[in-house]
Amino acid sequence: MTLDQVRERMAEFLRGQDIDAVCAWPEEARVRRDHVAAAVSLRACQGGPGGFQDYLGERYNEAAGRWEELYGKRVKLTFGLDLYAPKGCGAAGLRDAFDRLAQALSQEGPEGLKVKELSCGAVRFEEGMGLFCCPVEAVCEGCVYAVAEEGGAFLEVIVRGDGRI
Repeated sequence: MTLDQVRERMAEFLRGQDIDAVCAWPEEARVRRDHVAAAVSLRACQGGPGGFQDYLGERYNEAAGRWEELYGKRVKLTFGLDLYAPKGCGAAGLRDAFDRLAQALSQEGPEGLKVKELSCGAVRFEEGMGLFCCPVEAVCEGCVYAVAEEGGAFLEVIVRGDGRI
């Protein structure tokens, strides 16, 4: 899974919670909205040891009928979830959107990521864009791990945040 896919996973989660979310720096041209939207970016990715020499243990794959070894690291991802609103929505629209965003992230968060911190900055008006903006950050924890068959060949790479492997 690439970092772009992790960013897209967060945007998909928010859209599933009725929060308009787009990935920052999209390939296509931006669409002007008449409501609040979140621009999802990945501001930081830090990794740390997950186990001895990154070995996390084994699991039995029932579908394949074999044992698989797991190797990985714990990761901390800092997402930018900046909120933007046209003049008609104003600062009140941004506060309402942040409340909905906080509620969505406090209930479950995106699959494979555990939300540890959520912060909101001051609302400002960006003259150049003609939009109100409110910087938001969510710090999430998870694991990046690889599954290897007994001979050591890696089969897949997975990001998880719920502690289960």
